[in-house]
Amino acid sequence: MPRSLHGGRHELGQNFLTHTPSIDRIDALVRRTQGPILEIGAGDGALTRRLAATGRRVTAIDIDEHRARGLARSLPSVSVRHADALRHPLTDPVIVGNIPFHLTTPILRRLLGERHWRDAVLVTQWEVARKRAGVGGQTMMTAQSGPWFSFGLHGRIPRSGFTPAPSVDGGILTITRRDDPLLPARARRSYERFVAAVFSGRGRSLDHIVAGAARIDRRLARNALARAGVAHRMLPRDLTAPQWAEMWMSLPGNERGAD
Repeated sequence: MPRSLHGGRHELGQNFLTHTPSIDRIDALVRRTQGPILEIGAGDGALTRRLAATGRRVTAIDIDEHRARGLARSLPSVSVRHADALRHPLTDPVIVGNIPFHLTTPILRRLLGERHWRDAVLVTQWEVARKRAGVGGQTMMTAQSGPWFSFGLHGRIPRSGFTPAPSVDGGILTITRRDDPLLPARARRSYERFVAAVFSGRGRSLDHIVAGAARIDRRLARNALARAGVAHRMLPRDLTAPQWAEMWMSLPGNERGAD
C-alpha cells in the first residue's frame, strides 16, 4: 500500500489488531452499548466489520488516506472518513478504537474532556489500560476523571495479536460516563487542580499533603479524610473515586461544589 502523506507505519503507529478472541470481546462490549458508533483508527477494518454487523450507524476514521479509501470501498454501509482522531468531532454516543500507542495520552485526555459520548471501548498499551482501570492504584488522570467516568479492564492482548507486533502487549479498556456524577460539572476544574496538587504534594502523611494542597489547617484535612473513610497513612493512589469526591466535598468551601 502507498505511503500516507502523514508518514509511514511507525509515524502513524499502525499496529493492526488481528487477535480474534480480543476482537470477539470488543464486539461483545460494544453490543452492550446503545447508539451510533465512531471508530477511531479503523486501519484495515478488522473491528469495523464487526461494528457494521451490529446494524447501527457506524462512522470510521483513519489518518491514512489510502486505508480509508480502501475501507470505504469494501464497507459501503459504513461512513469512512480520512480524519485525525485528535481533531475529528467526538459527538457519537459510542467511541471504539485501537488507539495508536504513541497517541494514547493525548487521545484519552481529549476523550475525557468531551461532553457528548457515553461509552468508550479502547485498545491501549497493557500498562496504560491497567493504570487507567485503577489496577495497582489510581493515577492522577484517573483520579481527576473518576467523579464523572468509570473505568474497566477487560483483558490483555498479546503483542503477537497485532500486525506488525508492537514492543508491548495491549489491553482492552472501557470508559463509561456516570449517569449520576459524584460531583457537579461546575466543580471539575477546581477538583482537578486539587487532585493534581495532592499527587504532586509532599508530606509525611496524607493529611499533611491534603492540608498543603487545599491550604487549610491539618485538623480540617483530617476531618475531610475521616468523612471520606480515608486513613491518613494511605497514599493518593489508594483512594477510590467516591473517596476522592467525598474528601473534596468535605473541604471548607466545597460543600456545594462551587468552582
